[in-house]
Amino acid sequence: MRLLFFGAQGSGKGTQAKIISKKIGILHLSTGDIFRNAEGELRKEIDSYILAGNLVPDELTLKMLEKRIYQDDCKEGFILDGYPRNINQARTLDEIMGIDYVVEIAISDNVAFERILNRISCKTCGAIYNIRTLPPKEKDVCDKCNKPLSRRADDNEEALRVRLSIYHREIEPVLKNYKTIKVSGEQPIEAVTKDILINIGYR
Repeated sequence: MRLLFFGAQGSGKGTQAKIISKKIGILHLSTGDIFRNAEGELRKEIDSYILAGNLVPDELTLKMLEKRIYQDDCKEGFILDGYPRNINQARTLDEIMGIDYVVEIAISDNVAFERILNRISCKTCGAIYNIRTLPPKEKDVCDKCNKPLSRRADDNEEALRVRLSIYHREIEPVLKNYKTIKVSGEQPIEAVTKDILINIGYR
């Protein structure tokens, strides 16, 4: 099974992709993780776009993604989180593979700001916390691996405004290209998971 997950920053799409992938036994692929795993000059080039709140260019994204999805661990399917990011990418993706379900996790911009501006994360294990609604047990220390927590460099108000503007301008036309399952990301995590599973045929 191949799924696409969409949602604005702070929607919880990455969290849901991880949960759903484990429940149905397929791989979770995040373009963000693929970018962060890049090395050397390629990593510097990617960081220059991300830190400014801009999207990584299509050609670079597609090159890295194509290499990843044809590896053996993707044969049973995957959840693709963070791609396609514009209508041209969507059309290119449609040419190289079929997609079974497209899921949009919807939240308001106000909720996105509240979540992102209070977000801290662990660079070691990837765990994410919210200092207001889901704080770690010990301040600035990850509950899972006891490593330091920090804010992402692009989790600031100016960069978030740019990212949300890009999302509305670029991603919303992509969603119109597909028959989309839309669920509210403003529910508790468990409720969002349940809605997604029901809509893709799992109970």
